[in-house]
Amino acid sequence: MAVDNSFVVEKTCPICGQETRVIKTRSRLVVEKRDEDLCVHYKGFNPYFYRIWICEHCGFAADETTFTSPMPNKHREKLREFLKHKDLEIEFSEVRTLPDAVGSFIMALVYLDIINGPASKKGSYNLNVAWLYRELPDYIDEENKYLELAAEQFDESLAKERYPIGGLSDMAAIYLIGAIYYRLGNVEKCTQYLSKIISDQEIRTREPKVFDKARDLWGDIRAGKKKAAKK
Repeated sequence: MAVDNSFVVEKTCPICGQETRVIKTRSRLVVEKRDEDLCVHYKGFNPYFYRIWICEHCGFAADETTFTSPMPNKHREKLREFLKHKDLEIEFSEVRTLPDAVGSFIMALVYLDIINGPASKKGSYNLNVAWLYRELPDYIDEENKYLELAAEQFDESLAKERYPIGGLSDMAAIYLIGAIYYRLGNVEKCTQYLSKIISDQEIRTREPKVFDKARDLWGDIRAGKKKAAKK
C-alpha cells in the first residue's frame, strides 16, 4: 500500500552534501476521520510514517522543511561534528514499519536537541509519534507518554516563540494543547486552555474555526460530565 501512496526522490543532504533517497507521500489521500488533536486518519495509509527524511549516508534526520531549507552554519557544523565519527549509514527502505517510523522521529529529536531546536518543532515531532502509536490499541501508554511531551513543549513554545508557526496560530496552539489533555483524560487542564479561547469573543471573529473547535470540545466535556453524573 505504501508504494501506491508514496514515491522515492533524491535530495541533497544538508549535512554531508551527498544525494540521498527519501520518501515523499502523495497529496491525494482519502481522509477517513480527524481526531480532536488534529490527527488525520487516511484510508489504507499513514503518511506520518514517512514524515521524517533520513540521509542514508550520514544518518541525519529531519522533516522535509528542515531538510530542504537553508540551515545556519553553526547548526550544520554542530551536526557534522556529532555525526562524523558515528558511521550511521542507514539501509534505505521504501516501506517503513512502526519501529522504523518511531525511530526516525527519535533520531530527528536527537538532532533537534543538539542544535537547541525550537520547542514547537519538538512538540510537533512528539505529537506525531503519539499518532503513530494510536494506530495500535496495545500502545496506549506509549501514546500518552508522547502526548504529555507534546503538550509540555507546545506550552513552552507559546512562551518563547512567535506564532504563527507551521500553520498554527497561537490560539490554534492553545486549542491543540487543550485537545491533547482531553485525549489524556485530564479534563481540568483541558478546560484551562479551552477557556482562554471561549472567553475571548475577538477570537470568534478573528479565528472562527479555532473558536468552533474549542466550543465543540467544551460541549463534549460537558456532555461527558452529565453522562458520568447520571451513572
